[in-house]
Amino acid sequence: MSCGASSRKSRPAVDYAHVRQVLARRHLADFALYTHPTYYMNWHHRLLCDYLDRFVAGDIDRLMVSMPPRHGKSELVSRKLPAFIFGRLPDSHIIATSYSADLAQRMNRDVQRIMDSDAYAELFPDSTLFGKNIRTIADGSYLRNSDIFEIVGHRGDYRSAGVGGGITGMGADFAIIDDPIKNRQDANSPTMRNAVWEWYTSTLYTRLEKDARVLLTMTRWHEDDLAGRLLQQASEDNWTVLSLPAVREPGECAYDPRQEGTALWQEKYNETRLDRIKTTVGSYDWAALYQQHPSPGEGGLFKRDWWRRWKELPDDLFDFTQSWDCTFKDSDSSDYVVGQMWARSKSAPAKRFLLDQVRGRMNFTATMQAMRDMKAKWPQAERILVEDKANGSAIIEVLSREIPGIIAVNPEGGKVVRANAVTACVEAGNVYVPEHADWVGDFVEEFSAFPNGSHDDQVDAMTQANAYYNQSGNNWNFQF
Repeated sequence: MSCGASSRKSRPAVDYAHVRQVLARRHLADFALYTHPTYYMNWHHRLLCDYLDRFVAGDIDRLMVSMPPRHGKSELVSRKLPAFIFGRLPDSHIIATSYSADLAQRMNRDVQRIMDSDAYAELFPDSTLFGKNIRTIADGSYLRNSDIFEIVGHRGDYRSAGVGGGITGMGADFAIIDDPIKNRQDANSPTMRNAVWEWYTSTLYTRLEKDARVLLTMTRWHEDDLAGRLLQQASEDNWTVLSLPAVREPGECAYDPRQEGTALWQEKYNETRLDRIKTTVGSYDWAALYQQHPSPGEGGLFKRDWWRRWKELPDDLFDFTQSWDCTFKDSDSSDYVVGQMWARSKSAPAKRFLLDQVRGRMNFTATMQAMRDMKAKWPQAERILVEDKANGSAIIEVLSREIPGIIAVNPEGGKVVRANAVTACVEAGNVYVPEHADWVGDFVEEFSAFPNGSHDDQVDAMTQANAYYNQSGNNWNFQF
């Protein structure tokens, strides 16, 4: 051996391009970066990809992912994941759905673009679509359009559909549901929520093949949305849940490494920007859409800590107003009749005080007597608000001859719309309830659960009175 010669054998140069290809064929995160080199991979994207790798491998067969809007879940779940599945498992049958057929079709076309790319052909040359970059198929038997496409030379196919759309005749090894609810209006509609549920149970679920895997990814809207029902129902399906709030909340979470108060995607939505979003959308939508718990611990539309308590009433009360929510069936399952007594302070007219409340299941006769008793107890009441619908109409007709000041109220919009109109008053600390009344605990809890609670009669009476104080003439028509 000559002087100075190395005793070690020289190592071959590492073929990094080959390594990248090997990793991209195995892991979704590497696949995303290989086929989309400018894709920004935040830590939460890598975490999601890890769960999706386990989903593809069959280690997870029911996966539920909830993330805030515009945080990249659809890019991975609905665009890159199906292409990755076909690369690894070209005989797979995939059904991919979203709230509308149009959106599902756009996802379909995006998957096709990935599979048509040169980068994809380098990774998975055996997984091709009819048309670009493949040899001509003599009989032209492979479908390819915005609803369905098939993998050339394999049994695999992809079907896109809107929630509620037909998928009969198709089977699914992988069912992907991306945002089955379009907006707050649909989320608040029991009819729409039931329609989504019936579509899932009677249509999509019946298309699942043996050992099929189901992926539901969505921004949470409502406690009773599809994710909420699936988690509540007792079934053989055991869901793995990945839930990532926009801002880290207190408590342990094994997969979330952030400190409390830290944003999920600092580079795009830092804490300052998220604070602005929260101010704009309001606490209720913030808790659901961004924090992924549509019934937050501090309350839903009305937070528990918003309510102010009075021990002694001001001496300058005025504008005394009764508000009644009337439902009389006198049965254990019927809603409650609620009557409330409200007043304002002359020195601070924005402040509203709940002085008294009566609540019970009453028939027509008992309801009328309760209203007479409330008037006798609070003779200074200048007006008595009664919604001029259903049972309230009969009350108005009978008692208006006997008790002065009854006002028929004809509100426009649903309960949530009316409640939204007065949340600012409560959040600003302008609504006071009695500290020591035996009913005040149930009162606050009903508001905290609204609109997902089992009762809303106290909410209806309160929003009716405070909407009157707000003088919202565009939404309320008060008739004497």
